[in-house]
Amino acid sequence: MAARFYLNWQLQPGPVTVEGAEAHHLASVCRLRPGDVACLFNGDGCEYPARIVEVRRKAVLLEIQGVESPQRELPFVLEVAAPLPKGDRAQFLVEKLTELGATAFVPLDCERSVIHPREAKLEKLERYVIEASKQCGRNALMRVAAPAPWLDYAAQPGSGDQRWLAHPSGAGLGPQVRPQAGIHVAVGPEGGFTDAEVNHGRDHGWELIGLGPRILRIETAALALAAWAALSR
Repeated sequence: MAARFYLNWQLQPGPVTVEGAEAHHLASVCRLRPGDVACLFNGDGCEYPARIVEVRRKAVLLEIQGVESPQRELPFVLEVAAPLPKGDRAQFLVEKLTELGATAFVPLDCERSVIHPREAKLEKLERYVIEASKQCGRNALMRVAAPAPWLDYAAQPGSGDQRWLAHPSGAGLGPQVRPQAGIHVAVGPEGGFTDAEVNHGRDHGWELIGLGPRILRIETAALALAAWAALSR
């Protein structure tokens, strides 16, 4: 696979000039030169093979040679909601959810939440999504949603989608994945959902799913359920 670069504007066959961080990555980090090939994407689901035409000091000129639409997305919606874990564990969570094909990540605000992300933090998470997409070959970006209170998020209409709530008292991992249904995964904060939050989820159609006899961290539980959903069809 050719080196991949993200451009936040509309792309089409023809000349394109890359500047800023991606130009630096292309010319100084990857050391691509005229005649070399690269792959551009902008999150629209397609990728754009291109050839380097000229490398300047602060810009790189390329010629986009076509449009391709490889099928690398899941055939259903996979949305994961969880409070942000501390430190670089949040970056790890977002990167791996991107690799697994999750459609969206929703930072949850629960009674026992510790991290309450602000706009700057959400922008960092979006950059992590882009970097992970460059690595894994995704051409559609996982959406990082605005933080949502659990009570509001859990009560949203389900439209026939499956809803899995990670909880020690739930049935073992292995729920039947229904064809054509989207999947929503919810994981609680360190210390877990409160009893009231669990009951609220069950009242709105969330199925309790156990993940074994050990207590898992936020990112471990979220990735375990996301991987199960992604690989079960």
